Amino acid sequence: LAVGWGSGVVTAWAPSPGGCELVQSTTYCTGRWLSSVPENLRGDTEELLLDDNTIQVLGNASLLPYPQLWHLSLTRNRLELIEPGAFLSSQGLQVLSLTDNLLFTNYLLTAAALSALPALRTLDLAGNQLTEDMVSVLVWNLSSLESLSVARNIIMRLDSSIFTNLTQLLELNLEKNYIFEIDKAFEGLQRLQRLNIAYNYLPCLVGFGLTQLRVLNVSNNVIEWFLALESDDLFELEVLDLSHNRLLFFPVLPRQSKLRSLLLQDNRMSFYQRLPNGTSLANVTVQFLIIDGNSTNITTVRLWDELCHSNLSSLHLLDMSQNQVWGLPDDFLTQMPSLTHLKLNQNCLEAFRLSKEDPLAMLTELDLSQNQLVELGVEVGVRDVLPNLQLFNVSTNRLRALPPGIFTHTRKITTVDLSRNPVDLCPQPSEAKSLPCVDIRGVETLTHLSLAGCGLRGLRGRPFQGTSLMHLDLSDNHRALSGDQGWLQDLVLTLQVLSLRNTSLSSTAVDFSALNSLVRLDLSGNSLAAFPASLGALKLRSLDLRDNCLPALPPGVVGAPLGRSLRELYLSRNPYNCCTLGWWDALQQAEGLRIPDGREVTCSHGSRALRPGALPEPILQSCRWQTADLALLYLVLALPTCLTLLVAFVVVFLMLKEKLLKMVKTRCGVSSPY
Repeated sequence: LAVGWGSGVVTAWAPSPGGCELVQSTTYCTGRWLSSVPENLRGDTEELLLDDNTIQVLGNASLLPYPQLWHLSLTRNRLELIEPGAFLSSQGLQVLSLTDNLLFTNYLLTAAALSALPALRTLDLAGNQLTEDMVSVLVWNLSSLESLSVARNIIMRLDSSIFTNLTQLLELNLEKNYIFEIDKAFEGLQRLQRLNIAYNYLPCLVGFGLTQLRVLNVSNNVIEWFLALESDDLFELEVLDLSHNRLLFFPVLPRQSKLRSLLLQDNRMSFYQRLPNGTSLANVTVQFLIIDGNSTNITTVRLWDELCHSNLSSLHLLDMSQNQVWGLPDDFLTQMPSLTHLKLNQNCLEAFRLSKEDPLAMLTELDLSQNQLVELGVEVGVRDVLPNLQLFNVSTNRLRALPPGIFTHTRKITTVDLSRNPVDLCPQPSEAKSLPCVDIRGVETLTHLSLAGCGLRGLRGRPFQGTSLMHLDLSDNHRALSGDQGWLQDLVLTLQVLSLRNTSLSSTAVDFSALNSLVRLDLSGNSLAAFPASLGALKLRSLDLRDNCLPALPPGVVGAPLGRSLRELYLSRNPYNCCTLGWWDALQQAEGLRIPDGREVTCSHGSRALRPGALPEPILQSCRWQTADLALLYLVLALPTCLTLLVAFVVVFLMLKEKLLKMVKTRCGVSSPY
């Protein structure tokens, strides 16, 4: 392919020797089973990608033909050695990827080769079975490095000698090693901004003082506590990931920082100000014994004075899910006026209260799901509560109601998940009772609502009036569809996705014909014995009919508006009749229709379950007899009997012919010679 402009022609893509492909100044030689670097590529190649080959040695002359090279990738080869002079002709090399090779075998010679790269900015040594001593030798003379990855090696301990000369380093990746101890390893990295030590074996982080660091990822270790250095210096830290560890306490953070995201998911953290039995530990102190060489320091922390002594005014995301939190300390959220995302799901919360002091004015997402909440309280007089909330998830709790008017001031709420709570929806005022309920009427911004598994006892009095619901989940409510179906009329114009899975739905319980905007409908897990006729005129794109009692689908379903619009249809686990599969054949020929569970669809013939697309000939023969025209069948059965009787009559007549004639003659008195 060539693009011409005037009298010049620039090659955009062209084949290259050795099966490589050239795109502008980049040569792709990935997965070509090459055992060495091709020598006859274009001399002006700037990027050379040799991933997934079998190169074992990068010789002194391997890169001589390519003096303009600035990016070289040898990922997933069998590279054991880079000869000391291999890069002498590639002084401009800036990016070098040596991931997943065998560089541990000749690391001393490889280190000599790397030291000849004065412009190298990015080096990836992941997956080379390197120890900390090998890494120290390999990067000793690479003072120009800005990004280094030594992930997936066998590094166990880091000290101050390993990264000594990497004064320009901005990013360091140490994930998936075996690191259990760090001793002043990063103090000389004054420009380091991103540090990844995830998936290691660090037991704690004490005296954290990397003020220039912006992102720190120490997730998936065994950290029990995190203590920042006691200092009034401003930390540049913006993201701290301590998720998937064994934290016992909320981390002691820097006093001054720019922290925006704090990830504490999946730890053992709790607040001990108040225990579930009412015991108060507000004045309890914790002592940390810190042993550093020959010196021993004892740091005493008063949990409630020191816990949140840091400035968290810039925090946007706080994820404390999957911990052991029973309750939040007083004024805990007050220190986070910029918080937009709060995740407290999968804890032990029994109550959550909002007060005037912490209205969470900027919060857009609040996740309190999978707790033990029996009360969600709003202090009396709090008007402007959660004004920017968009996503509210309290699923899988024990709530029976929400505070009255909680959605009155949430002017941007779009998604509410109340599933698996014993709640009921408020009816119209004229039908109101004293029972607790959730009132969502008039919440115009609400578009997604989940009420799955709430034990709803019918939807009385148009509970969705004034909403703009597009997604509604009523699944696992066996009595939700009993009684009046007037609730549907408020959803006619907006509803696009409706789930009625496992709601004891019968074929005529709901008339869907008015839901013209519906594009996805889930009717699985019900008792449908016939295809609902009201679906035929809809223009659904996805329909789920699994786990019902359907013997067949209508023969003309493909030709109906529904059949022409459908793009996804689930049909498995229904007792289809093997002798009435004309609809199945029509679906197989429908253009653009996908049946994801088609291999699980079976039909029944007697006590056998068979695949509809591969019925044995005896079954087909049996079905032909069963589906034949009964009048024709009776005629076929009667015809042999009639023929037999006719033949018998003729034989008897011929045998008795002479006697009969004589008898007739005698009776009639007429003579006739024989």
